[in-house]
Amino acid sequence: MADEEQLRRLDSGALKALAHPLRVRIFDLLSAHGPQTASSLASMLGETSGSTSYHLRTLSAHDLIHEVEGRGTARERWWELPEGRIDIPGPSQSMSPANRAAAQIVSSEFFRLRHETLMSYVNRPDTEVPEGWKDAGLIATTLLEMTPSQMEDLKDELTGVIEGAVGRYRGQTGPDVRRVSMRTELFDLPATGPVLADVAESNEEES
Repeated sequence: MADEEQLRRLDSGALKALAHPLRVRIFDLLSAHGPQTASSLASMLGETSGSTSYHLRTLSAHDLIHEVEGRGTARERWWELPEGRIDIPGPSQSMSPANRAAAQIVSSEFFRLRHETLMSYVNRPDTEVPEGWKDAGLIATTLLEMTPSQMEDLKDELTGVIEGAVGRYRGQTGPDVRRVSMRTELFDLPATGPVLADVAESNEEES
């Protein structure tokens, strides 16, 4: 089950090793497409296999990826992500300047790739959508008025839904199975936004 999975928080060395745009992209591709070789990654990224091989070794040195057991040869090695989840820390004032810079690189590139993937999905022509998948997805934005404790409760509910789905479907195979990206975002907006400004004005009128 997902709640029994090991959660690894990246230490300083692993964070700095990941802090390169190409390494983040490699990490993201391994997450999205499963095991790959330096050659297959080079083809996806438009890089040389020598370049991807170098970055794969750097990631491996910090246990961010590892070789697939029993697959490949000395000349063509297969790489995959370890099982479990990782917690990539965002930039924080409590970090050293070097760690903060590394965290900024990693988070910026991950979110750039996330947005790029989303826009590719949004702009995909109907002719490229497999049969049965056209209306299967969901993109929704809902604005709510909540307290911090209410948002914590909602976060726990959503986490339960996610962990339940992971427990049911992870590792599933079959002719109709495709890799699916499930995204959840829940965060408070700045206090100067137009929605809160309207609420404040209406409260002043009533007082």
